[in-house]
Amino acid sequence: MSLRVGDLVEIRSEAEILATLDERGELDGLPFMPEMLKFCGQRLTVHKVAHKLCDTLTKTGLRRMDSAVHLLGARCDGSAHGGCQTACSMYWKQAWIKRVAADELPSHAVPDSRLLPLLEINSRKPPAEDGAERYACQATELLRAAPVPLPMADLGQFVADVRTRNVGVLRTLQATGIGLYNRFQHLARRKIPRALRIKDGRPWGQMKGSVRGRTPVQTLNLQPGELVRVRSRQEILDTVNEDLSNRGMNFDAELARHCGRTARVRARVDRCIDEPSGRMLEMKTPCIVLEGVVCEGVHSLNCPREFFPFWREIWLERVADGE
Repeated sequence: MSLRVGDLVEIRSEAEILATLDERGELDGLPFMPEMLKFCGQRLTVHKVAHKLCDTLTKTGLRRMDSAVHLLGARCDGSAHGGCQTACSMYWKQAWIKRVAADELPSHAVPDSRLLPLLEINSRKPPAEDGAERYACQATELLRAAPVPLPMADLGQFVADVRTRNVGVLRTLQATGIGLYNRFQHLARRKIPRALRIKDGRPWGQMKGSVRGRTPVQTLNLQPGELVRVRSRQEILDTVNEDLSNRGMNFDAELARHCGRTARVRARVDRCIDEPSGRMLEMKTPCIVLEGVVCEGVHSLNCPREFFPFWREIWLERVADGE
């Protein structure tokens, strides 16, 4: 359909979507999840064209995705996956939607009682060896849905970024410049003696944590709706170790872009699905997600997934309204 950001689409009916799915409730390896059913028949706007994605399972870089988009306001609420709170932006295959005009009459949504049971069954993986429940969702199955790596040398991806309006020309130049620098630094760490490296071979942002041993904790008991400010980069670096981690939660250059920004708390997160295993992770210390603060993909070649980053409370500070 050659969709672009801002196009209006209508989610097809349950019956139409069922006709596109295999026995696993998938199309081209991508699951249609129970959380998506409530959107059937609705009209939504294309937020991003999902022609590529970051591999967050095995960290191999970008993967190519075919015929999919992210829609504005359509994030997973985790209701069929144990209450997972990651709030991923869901993938919609173009076979599941159709372009419509604003003045076009809505279609008659045809329900199908066979669809929900199929999706519920396939939202679970076989239990782990210790009997723990394991989940299957779009995030856990992304390598099957996007099996082909997308190297940086494939310049067509950047043309697609601009053509689809995912990002503008300046953002594309910025992301490619950072990508080239990071690849040089990665090569330098492997091939060049430490004394000759630029900034010790660290990636763009040149960040280094200062904590040795156990990283510090701060409990603010932040609640949804409260206004906070992201602390300065140096303040946060003083709470992480050399791996830029605070008790397993990483702080990276993408998060550092938001330092000094003020936003409202969207949610407290204490459970999320571990993508490689499908297990539900229970966090000993809840993390915070902020309204409107997403991974913009600047440090990952304009990946359009737009995760909500997780923030430790020690990385935030309360501010008064109007401050």
